[in-house]
Amino acid sequence: MRTIRKNEQGAAVEDVQQRLAKLGYLSNDQITSTFDDTTAAAVMSFCADFNLPKNNEVTEKVWKALVDASFNLGDRTLYLRMPHFHGNDVLELQRVLGVLGFACGNLDGIFGVHTESAVRKFQLNLGLPSDGIVGAFTYAALNNLHYVWQGKESTPGESVLGFARVADVLEHHALCLFGTDTFTRSVASRMSNLALATNPASKIVSADSLRSAPDENMLLVHIVLPEKSTLEQVPRVTFEDEESLALRLRTAFQATKHNPPRIAIELPGTVWMDAGEGRSAQHFAITLLDALCLALS
Repeated sequence: MRTIRKNEQGAAVEDVQQRLAKLGYLSNDQITSTFDDTTAAAVMSFCADFNLPKNNEVTEKVWKALVDASFNLGDRTLYLRMPHFHGNDVLELQRVLGVLGFACGNLDGIFGVHTESAVRKFQLNLGLPSDGIVGAFTYAALNNLHYVWQGKESTPGESVLGFARVADVLEHHALCLFGTDTFTRSVASRMSNLALATNPASKIVSADSLRSAPDENMLLVHIVLPEKSTLEQVPRVTFEDEESLALRLRTAFQATKHNPPRIAIELPGTVWMDAGEGRSAQHFAITLLDALCLALS
């Protein structure tokens, strides 16, 4: 982005001033759309408080820090992705979960695998779908418990990741995930992104991420919808009954006779629990990736 300097005017300056006012560095009557001395002093104070180089201009680095600091808990849906979500809302989420007994590891404001694990344990504890996605239902549950965590500091605690994805499976098993329509390709891509967000050395990738053709040692996982059929007869695992999914996947791996080895996973459709398409795809991706890792571990 272009650096915003003193004496400039316009919408970009007003946006900066509004964020500074939200954080308490300016008053509302100092939002003038003009980058004056007061705004410059506020930028310098912000940089000092957030360990940024001393500056009275809004560089790209200062702008990103301002945006991160401006997010409040509940402002956006959070989940594990690459690049990771980061910001004040993530930090607040980590603090709240820590107070409630679900440790996230370091309170760093980064939504990584430890935070996702804590979210899923919290969801499971409250009888919510344990998908690691912090959306409306999870925020509502957190808000209903505000009398427990409000004003309290997170207690130190070690975050123990309880799912197979964090084991060596991701870097020791080469899988190519692919779909043949928009939705299943989205699920495959999200699984690949989740694997990389968990372990940058992951060998579980989507077909869209491959730079060369898969070799004979790479397991091909074809994600399909109920009305779609695979091009050839391969072991086919249905998504239903999530508790036994990993066991059924392991059986399919052992049964495949193809070279390279290949299985198909049939999703129940494009909608999960009346969620939108994006959240449904994310839920299927998380559940399938964890089941695959458990089956291979």
